[in-house]
Amino acid sequence: MSNYEKKKKVTFDDIAKYTGFSKTTISRYFNAPDSLTLENQEIIANALLSLDYKENKVARILANGKTEFIGIIIPNLLNHYYSEMLNQILLTYERFGYKFLVFVGNEQEEAERQYIRELLAYNIEGLIVLSPTLSSRELADLQIPIVTIEREDRYVSSVNTDNYMGGVQATSLLAKHDCNILIHINSVFVTPERPAYGRIKGFLNLCEEKKLAHRLIYAALNNPFEETQKSLVGILEEVDASYTGLKKGIFISGDTHANVFLNLLIRKYGSLPDDYLLVGFDDSPISREAVIPISTVGQQIDKMAYEAVSLLVEQMEERKKRRPVLLTEPVHKIITPILIRRETTEKATLS
Repeated sequence: MSNYEKKKKVTFDDIAKYTGFSKTTISRYFNAPDSLTLENQEIIANALLSLDYKENKVARILANGKTEFIGIIIPNLLNHYYSEMLNQILLTYERFGYKFLVFVGNEQEEAERQYIRELLAYNIEGLIVLSPTLSSRELADLQIPIVTIEREDRYVSSVNTDNYMGGVQATSLLAKHDCNILIHINSVFVTPERPAYGRIKGFLNLCEEKKLAHRLIYAALNNPFEETQKSLVGILEEVDASYTGLKKGIFISGDTHANVFLNLLIRKYGSLPDDYLLVGFDDSPISREAVIPISTVGQQIDKMAYEAVSLLVEQMEERKKRRPVLLTEPVHKIITPILIRRETTEKATLS
């Protein structure tokens, strides 16, 4: 048997004897620390360090019902934005100590409702939702702390990119390169109540303000991949036929889809043609790793993930106090995007 296994487990009784407090006071430190003075909390915390106390997580869950689990509902992992956002959320364990239970919804309402029932059965303390499927009104009715990311958020707290600014940034970059026609490709499923609609508004407003020739194209940018690719193949053929000989600035709402479009261009022409400039949105890893690195509007995914978990933890920790002050209105945090220039727009300067 190892020395670690031989070592005697420190009990509440040991901590009580060491500090001179009762076992009830020690229990209150773990289950309702707000009921103790800051001085007594510090005395007990120092005792735990001195005694090398290892917490029994299962016993604590049974005692106070707090699991330290956060649920996550994500639409899919095929889109590099979602997979990177999930990766960054999971990395916050080091800072906040909460664990995560993850379900992939695939935008199926009944499946997502079943996943939420499963998560509630595990007594999650909070929920992060990236999937746009269920309304914020329905989510708010769950009566647990919830934070959404980049989806409709009227009744729940959220963290979103300043999508309008991002749309303006992408459009301005293409306009700066004197494109003859600016084209924005977005998902047919993006409706005005979703934050990503701001990308459309930013594109249209700048084009109209600057009197730039432009076009908005809606596409089936959705699962499965084959459907998305087929939609973009049709768009490329139509754009080629309609704007032959013109310099085309293409702004695509999402790096995953921008990469598909880039690959279609390369398959057709052998490289990125001089009359095509391309900007994506997200700054997910695929934009950097593409065969030709893609210019993009960076959402600061790491910052968004951190802010979402931080906002959720604030709400969860507040509920553990003896006299919690719960939110009366949702909190909406907006993260500023950052324009990132790469070779799909800067070929002349990078070559």
